[in-house]
Amino acid sequence: MKRSIKRTVTGAGLVMVTALVAWQVAGRHSRKQAPASEPGSITIDYPAEGAVFPPEFPAPAWLWRDANNKATSWEIDIAFLDGSPTIRAESAGEGMRMGESDPRCVSATNKPPTLTVEQAAAHTWMPDAATWSAIKQHSVNRPATIVITGHPRGDSKTILSRGQVSLETSGDPVGAPIFYRDVPLMPSENEKGVIKPLAPQAVPLIAWRLRNVADKESRVMMEGLHTCANCHSFSADGKTLGLDMDGPQNDKGLYAIVKVQPHMAIRNKDLVAWSDFRGKLGSKLRVGFMSQISPDAEHVVTTVNDPGIDQSDYQRRKDPVDLVRNYYVANFKDYRFLQVFFPTRGVLAWYSRASAHLQYLPGADDTRYVHANAVWSPDGKYLVFARALAEDAYPAGAPPAEYANDPKERQIKYDLYRIPFNGGKGGKPEPIAGASQNGMSNSFPKVSPDGRWIVFVQARNGLLMRPDSQLFIVPATGGKARRMKCNTPRMNSWHSFSPNGRWLVFSSKSRSPYTQMFLTHIDESGNDSPAILIENSTAANRAVNIPEFVNIPADGMVKIDTPAAEYALHTDLAVDLMKNRQYAAAVPEWNKALELVPKEARAHNNLGVALMETGKVDEAIAHYREALAQNPEYAEAYNNLGEALAGKGGVKNAIAQFEKAVQLDPGYTVARRNLSAILTRTGQMDKAIVHLKKLVEATPDAADIRRELGYALADKGNFQQASVQLEEANKLSGGRDPLTLHLLGRAYADLGRVPEAVEALRKALAFATEPSLVQAISAQLDGLRVR
Repeated sequence: MKRSIKRTVTGAGLVMVTALVAWQVAGRHSRKQAPASEPGSITIDYPAEGAVFPPEFPAPAWLWRDANNKATSWEIDIAFLDGSPTIRAESAGEGMRMGESDPRCVSATNKPPTLTVEQAAAHTWMPDAATWSAIKQHSVNRPATIVITGHPRGDSKTILSRGQVSLETSGDPVGAPIFYRDVPLMPSENEKGVIKPLAPQAVPLIAWRLRNVADKESRVMMEGLHTCANCHSFSADGKTLGLDMDGPQNDKGLYAIVKVQPHMAIRNKDLVAWSDFRGKLGSKLRVGFMSQISPDAEHVVTTVNDPGIDQSDYQRRKDPVDLVRNYYVANFKDYRFLQVFFPTRGVLAWYSRASAHLQYLPGADDTRYVHANAVWSPDGKYLVFARALAEDAYPAGAPPAEYANDPKERQIKYDLYRIPFNGGKGGKPEPIAGASQNGMSNSFPKVSPDGRWIVFVQARNGLLMRPDSQLFIVPATGGKARRMKCNTPRMNSWHSFSPNGRWLVFSSKSRSPYTQMFLTHIDESGNDSPAILIENSTAANRAVNIPEFVNIPADGMVKIDTPAAEYALHTDLAVDLMKNRQYAAAVPEWNKALELVPKEARAHNNLGVALMETGKVDEAIAHYREALAQNPEYAEAYNNLGEALAGKGGVKNAIAQFEKAVQLDPGYTVARRNLSAILTRTGQMDKAIVHLKKLVEATPDAADIRRELGYALADKGNFQQASVQLEEANKLSGGRDPLTLHLLGRAYADLGRVPEAVEALRKALAFATEPSLVQAISAQLDGLRVR
């Protein structure tokens, strides 16, 4: 009943209190008015008209802009409907300031947070604790009206401007903390044309925080991970956490299921590897997308896909068919919206913790469609998910998108569907009226804890992090969808219901390109209030995403350790050491990584490289062989083993390793170079020429490869073709490489082109410094003179 009074009081009651405050303010200042007939306008930007605050919320910072630039002091009057005396405060209207930035997150690809024109013109006031407590006490489920009046400094009798807004305090506490991801926005371009949302070395800057909205700041739960962890969800009782994690192959291949407690740890025994399962077409499932744990923590629903091609780990690193065909990804240098990412193929599967088995959900396994964003109803009896016609992620010949919402993006519009879980037997998917077939893309559904409502995101295209995304609410069984009042002008997404169903947290970029976290109140009739900011969620130059309420006390989580991610820590350290040629220091890090994941082929291979560089050839060979035992299609390991065997004189065996590497990856130029070199050295010129010609096709501007091909052709007596290759090599090397000039001179001489041979050899002699080469060139020249 109180809630219905609250929603109707904006009529006569609010008019009455507004008039009362205006009369009181006017009475106090009746002796002197501004020269104009009406005071100037004050625009109160925050809180917005009708904002609702939780009872435990700390004092917010008021923001307003005054149209009269002569106003330098402001009186703030707060009047209540419960008969309490009006509260009056004075403010100097300090300017708005940005919060502190994290210096670790400053890069050439982003910009420091700055105030907008409106923010720079804003004045601020924050009630002290006692004033804010009184405001909340007297505005529970009924509006308080705030009137801000501008004056000249020292002259409170002269009214220059005025504005007002109403707010109220809910009787509903938030009642639970928010777990969220805190990320830097630092797109990288380490390779020309290859943009990543975050450089690998910056991944440890990602943090996970917990925020009790009664507090003025958040607490770090987890940070410093050297692997990516992202989408998370909790069981209804808050006792179990589910978290998508990257595996050793840096894919979305793992899912952690962990007991929630104050001091908790994610260990290897807590991980589910999607690659342990196979799809309908028989190939390994590699990725679980936006997985969600069930309310009772017994099941996990996720989006999987089976490309029908059972790639080896090596093949997948080179060409991840399951990702390229099924996920549209576009990364941009613009840090404000640096990535577009959505699935274009995939079906729903569910994992049983009891049986450790993954299986498809009938009715949501039709490969003609892409199924994503699946979430559970509060009772676990049905699922709501986004669905669209399945398509290849990258149509042939399509130009790449250059910014978020570029029309060149892959166009896809999702509809929301509902399907019974039925103990894993599924059923018939039904479109949700109001959230389907409306000309927009509907995604990211969340069902209210009472099961009555679905809040979802609507945008023109795709899902997640859309600049134009708006929050809508619709009855869970379908009906008319309503655009929510809490929407801000720029990006509204990543939302979650509080356990009591009365609050919704979401992320927005309305105040800054660095995403912030907001709250809105939702009553039992699905009516929401304007957004309020959860201040100090992170540094001013970091972004908040994936906020998720967790049904625990404020101190129910203190710290999350991640021994399961230590493998990535050691491999990252080892890679960094090897980049700096500190191979001896890298060896123990690779050994530590292998203690954690003993059968990881890449770690064995890279340890072998480090051992080779420190002269421990036999140990290196052992690790290369172990890498191949774990992954028989690991081309790099074959090549490295070939190099090690060749160094020990095992030429025949080395050739076999290089041939295997090239067979596995015909485009692996390093292995083909090694193979052609050892074939040339052992006099197998016909075979060497075949590989050298392929290398020239692959790298036509490589002068040294053309020189080697010219040498091999000349050795076989094909001086004409040799001269063509050597001439091209000479051009590519700027006509200054003595060995190329020497070989070219010899080829000319064998073709009878003596003057050209002499000229080439004289140039070679001019550039040569190595004594044996100088001697050979001189002897060649002497021979031509005698001739």
